[in-house]
Amino acid sequence: MLNSLLKMFQYDFMIRALVVGGLVSLCSALLGTSLVLKRYSMIGDGLSHVGFAALAIAYALNFAPMSVSIPVCVVAAFFLLQLEESAKIKGDAATALLCSGALAVGVMTISLTSGMNTDVCNYMFGSILAISPSDLRLSVVLSVVVLFLYIVFYPRIFAVTFDESFAKASGTNTRFYNMVLALLTSITIVLGMRMMGTLLISSLIVFPSITAMRVCKNFLSTILVAALLSLFGFIVGISLSFLHSIPTGASIVIVDMILFFIFLGVEAVRNRKS
Repeated sequence: MLNSLLKMFQYDFMIRALVVGGLVSLCSALLGTSLVLKRYSMIGDGLSHVGFAALAIAYALNFAPMSVSIPVCVVAAFFLLQLEESAKIKGDAATALLCSGALAVGVMTISLTSGMNTDVCNYMFGSILAISPSDLRLSVVLSVVVLFLYIVFYPRIFAVTFDESFAKASGTNTRFYNMVLALLTSITIVLGMRMMGTLLISSLIVFPSITAMRVCKNFLSTILVAALLSLFGFIVGISLSFLHSIPTGASIVIVDMILFFIFLGVEAVRNRKS
C-alpha cells in the first residue's frame, strides 16, 4: 500500500489535486467556522448551485468556466446577503430560492446546448483529473488571497461572528465584513467545485467546523482544529480515492463523517466524566 501511495506523486494530475485540494480544504475550514456560527452554513449549497449554472452558461458560450463562475458567485453571495437582510425573505428560504433557481438555469442551459458531457459531470460530482495547470495557477493565487484577507480581517470577522449587534454598536461596519466573508466563501466554493463537485462542496465547509466544535470551546482553537481535520480528511480521502478508484468528493466526505462521529463520541465521554 505504501508503494501505491508513493505512486501518487509520480502523476502530475495528483500533484495538482493535492496542492489545490489542500489549499481549498484550509480555506473552507477557516471560513466554515464563522458560517456555521452565523447560521450561514447552507450558503455553500446556494453558491455551488450558482456556480453550476455559471459554468453551464460558460460552456454554452465557449468561455473559460472559472473566469465566469467566480464573479457570478461573488454577485450571488452579495445578493444572498441582501435577501438575508430583507424583512420578507430570510434564512433558509433565501438559500432555497437561490439553489432551486440557479440549478434550474444550469439544467435548462445544458439541455438546450450540448447536453450532459464529461466536463459538466466533473463539476457536478468532482474529479481530480479535471484540474488543469491553468486551474492550478489560478487556484493557488486566489487561495493565498483568501487566506491573507482572512488573517488581515480576522479580528473583525471574529466580532461579527459572535455578536454582530455589539460590533455594529461599537462602530464596526458589519455589512462590509459580512460581504468580505461572502466574497471569500464564494471564491473558495468555485475553487473547490473541480475537486469536490457541486453537490458535495458545502460539506467541506460544514464538517470540519462542526467536528472541531465537539471538543473546542473558543473560536481560535476551533478554527485551528478544523483546519487540521480538514487537511487530514482531504489527504486520507484523496488517498483512498486514488487507491480504490472511487470518487474523490465522496471519499473525502465519508472520511469527514467518520471523524465527526469519533469526535462526537469523545464529547459524550468527556461530558459523562464531568
